[in-house]
Amino acid sequence: MSLEPRAGHGVPELTARVVRAAFPKGTMAVRIREALGPLFEDEAFAGAFAVRGRPAVSPGALALVSVLQYAEGLTDRQAADQVRARMDWKFLLGLELDDPGFDASVLSLFRSRLIEHGLEQTTLELVLERLRGLGLLKAGGRQRTDSTHVLAAVRTLNRMEFVGETLRAALEALAVAAPAWLSGLVTAEWAERYGPRVDDYRFPKGEEVREQWSEQVGRDGFVLLEAVYAPAAPDWLREIEAVQVLRVSWVQQYHRDERGALAGGQGSPAGSSPVVLAL
Repeated sequence: MSLEPRAGHGVPELTARVVRAAFPKGTMAVRIREALGPLFEDEAFAGAFAVRGRPAVSPGALALVSVLQYAEGLTDRQAADQVRARMDWKFLLGLELDDPGFDASVLSLFRSRLIEHGLEQTTLELVLERLRGLGLLKAGGRQRTDSTHVLAAVRTLNRMEFVGETLRAALEALAVAAPAWLSGLVTAEWAERYGPRVDDYRFPKGEEVREQWSEQVGRDGFVLLEAVYAPAAPDWLREIEAVQVLRVSWVQQYHRDERGALAGGQGSPAGSSPVVLAL
């Protein structure tokens, strides 16, 4: 990713006119922009980004997206969708209304660059402190809302999306390949939990509730894998690609003890350390 300086710091005239007409009382994104202005200069990120290569998304814009992403409890995919779809986010970022935004993977790469170059302390905490001072962002419960807390919360949401969508994909593949076999396994609660795409809804708020959700998904995944690998199950079920992805993902994301399925640590692509699953 290379650094692409923004061509000016103002909000495009059409964007400003439409947003102010649509939101006369403002939104959080609008209030942040009006209170703080552009906030981040791209030059502050120059040490973490190449000066050659194809143009990339403004690092200053990505820092603002990361803060809103945390404030609204969004995954990377959801945050990228908001940039494309929401006028008030375009107002905050100084974008034209028809700006196509960026791929969700850019946010993960941006966070990795921040951490690699130690910029999370001097960028995210700058905006968090200023937003708290203006009353636009509340502290995260007992834990101080700092850059570490923000990055951890986003990582947790991305992990929840990953495991939920991985299990849903496996269930959909089995529903097509072996509907009669699957019908004897799943319950109405499963249909409610894994019917819609995981990134189509907001995750529950609160660390404890999110942990419970993740553990429930883990237990459900283990139930499905044990059924697929049971001696009486057709061998070909194990060859379905989505089932193989589920097995590898659960090896990376979960471990089990006497309490059932538990989330792992922080090392796999979705944010957890690999552990052993005997299947």
